Amino acid sequence: MLDGIAAYRALKSRDNRFDGVFFVGVTSTGVYCRPICPARTPRQENCRFFDTAEGAEKASFRPCLRCRPELAPGNAPVDDTRRVAHLLVDRLQEGWADNGNNLDDIASRFELSSRQLRRVVQQELGVSPIELMQTRRLLLAKQLLTETPLPITEVAFASGYSSLRRFNDAFRSRYRMPPTRLRKQTSTDEQRPDSSDTACLQLSYRPPLHWAGILEFLKARMMADVECLEADVYRRTVRVGAHRGWIAVRHLPVKNVLTVEFARSLTPALPALLSRLRNLFDLSARPDLIAAHLRQDTILRADVRRNPGLRVPGAFDGFELAVRAILGQQITLKAATTLAGRFANAFGEEIQTPFAALSRLSPLPAVIANASVDDIAKLGIISARARCILALARAFESGNLRLDAGANPQNVMEQLVALPGIGPWTAHYIAMRALRWPDAFPTKDIVILKNLGGVTASEADALSQRWRPWRSYAVLHIWGRRPT
Repeated sequence: MLDGIAAYRALKSRDNRFDGVFFVGVTSTGVYCRPICPARTPRQENCRFFDTAEGAEKASFRPCLRCRPELAPGNAPVDDTRRVAHLLVDRLQEGWADNGNNLDDIASRFELSSRQLRRVVQQELGVSPIELMQTRRLLLAKQLLTETPLPITEVAFASGYSSLRRFNDAFRSRYRMPPTRLRKQTSTDEQRPDSSDTACLQLSYRPPLHWAGILEFLKARMMADVECLEADVYRRTVRVGAHRGWIAVRHLPVKNVLTVEFARSLTPALPALLSRLRNLFDLSARPDLIAAHLRQDTILRADVRRNPGLRVPGAFDGFELAVRAILGQQITLKAATTLAGRFANAFGEEIQTPFAALSRLSPLPAVIANASVDDIAKLGIISARARCILALARAFESGNLRLDAGANPQNVMEQLVALPGIGPWTAHYIAMRALRWPDAFPTKDIVILKNLGGVTASEADALSQRWRPWRSYAVLHIWGRRPT
C-alpha cells in the first residue's frame, strides 16, 4: 500500500502505470479521482488516498465526472472503457486489424458487439475505431517514409493498407500532400545505411539515458543464441506473430534516440516490434522526476549522481522473462544465464541470421507446455524449477496469464505466486521488468540486503518506503553498486 507521501508523488507524475492502484480524495472539493485525472493537481494537504473507490466513497467523497473512477482498471467488470480502449490499441499493434479481422472479429475478442466497441473507443479516445486504426497506420507510414528508403508500395502494405491507391488517398486526405514529399535520403553519419534486406527506424527518449548501464544489465542476463551484445550494439532474434527476423539497436546520444536496424521480414510487425523495444529499454520513463525524488535519500544520493538516466530494463517477451526469472531462483546469475542458454537451444526454433551468435528464437509457451518434467530437467534444471516452468507455460497457453506492460501488478503477482514454485521475489522481479511496474521491490533479494549493509528483509522494506513510488529504480541503483 502506498503511503500518503509516495501516493502524492505518483499523483504529480501522472504516470498511467498507477491508474487503478489508488484513488485520491480532495477535501476542498469532496471529489475523488484517479491518479491520471486531467484536472489541476490539488495541494498535498487537501489529499487523502485510498486503495479502492469503495474506500473513498465510504469516506463521503463523490466520484469525479472527468476521470470517472468507476472506469479505472480492475473496477468496472463490464464497461471498463479505458481498459478496453487501451487493450484495443495494444492488440492493433500486434496486428489484429492487419490479419484479416474486421471490427466484429476484434470486438468479439473483448466479448463486445461492434457497436459497443465503437462507443467504448469514442468515449475514451475521442475517435472511432476506424479513425484510431487510420491514425496509427498513417503515423507509422510517415516514420517509414521519413527514416527509411523502403519503396512506397512496401510502406503502404507495412502500414496496413491493402492497396497503394488506398494508401495514397488516405495520406493525401489527412496530410494534404503525396507520400513521396516526405521521402528523404538517410544521412550516413546518423545511422548505418539500409541494405536490401534491412531498414532502420529511430526511437526517441527523454534524456539522459544510461545506455552503458542498460547494456551491462542485459549482457549479464542474455539468453545465448537468442541475444548478443557486441561493440555497444544489442542484437536479438525476433518473433512477432507469424513474422521472424532479427534486430540491432544502437544509441545515438547526439539526437537522443536509439536506432533500430531490423530485418525487412519484420516490416509487417513494426508497430508491435517498436512498442516492445520501448518497453525493453524503458524509453517512456521520466528520469528527471525519478532522480529528483531518489536523490533526496542519503542512501541513494551518490548512486543517482553516478548513474544519471538509469532505466529499468524491461522485457521484449513476457514469457521469456518469466522463464529467465524462474531459472535464476536461488542460484548465481552466471549459472542461471548458462541454464537459459541451454533452455533456448533445446526448445527454441532455429533461425538463419547474418550473425553467428544469433541462431534461435525464444521458446514458445505452446512448445514448453507440451514438454515433460524430464525434458526440462535433463538440461540441469532441478525438477521443482521444471515443474514451475511447465505450470507457467500452461497458464500462458490457456490464456489465463498474460505478462503485458501496464497490466494490474497486484492481480498478476497474485496469479504468479499461486503457481507452484513462484514466490514474492520472482513475482516482484517479473512485475518490475515484464509489467513495467515502477514500484516493485523484491524485499528478500540477497544482493539488496548485502549492498544495503547487511540489513534484514524487514529493515530493507522499511527503508524502501522512502523511495516509493519508484522503488524499481532504487533496486537497479542498489544492484549496480557491485556485480550481481
